[in-house]
Amino acid sequence: MKFVAKLSIGTCVLAFASGAFAAGKGGAKPAEAKAPEKCDFTIEGNDSMMFNMKEMSAKGCKDVSVTLKHVGKLPVAAMGHNWVLIEAKNRDAVIKAATAAGPAKKYHLENHPMVIDTTKTIGGGESDTVKFSTAKMKAGGSYEFICTFPGHVGVMNGKFVF
Repeated sequence: MKFVAKLSIGTCVLAFASGAFAAGKGGAKPAEAKAPEKCDFTIEGNDSMMFNMKEMSAKGCKDVSVTLKHVGKLPVAAMGHNWVLIEAKNRDAVIKAATAAGPAKKYHLENHPMVIDTTKTIGGGESDTVKFSTAKMKAGGSYEFICTFPGHVGVMNGKFVF
């Protein structure tokens, strides 16, 4: 029994030592700081009222850039799209405000208190880029991106993970 115990302890010591040396310089590697996920995005909207993404993850990003490309052909008055970042709890209020802004403003909510940031509303073949700081956003908060053009939010929305 003593021989088995010594053999087991010796095996454990040998296994630990070989793992430690394999990690480099006789010890485990220190934890490395995790790099932020992608901070620059390009999202497309089309004439079928669809974004080509349902989720964007910007964990660890201090600044984010989003480019919206309208890959369709229809003009802004018929099939306008925008990319609007909001807290999920504000969706209904933001849609109501965009509808109230009306066609003269292209359902655009620049400087609205419930909008974190937004592209302008664009038509087929156009693009717009927005750059914003995440300083006021809470990690793990519930955020989403939507299109506020009338009738689009039901299918043109996605989760923004931060």
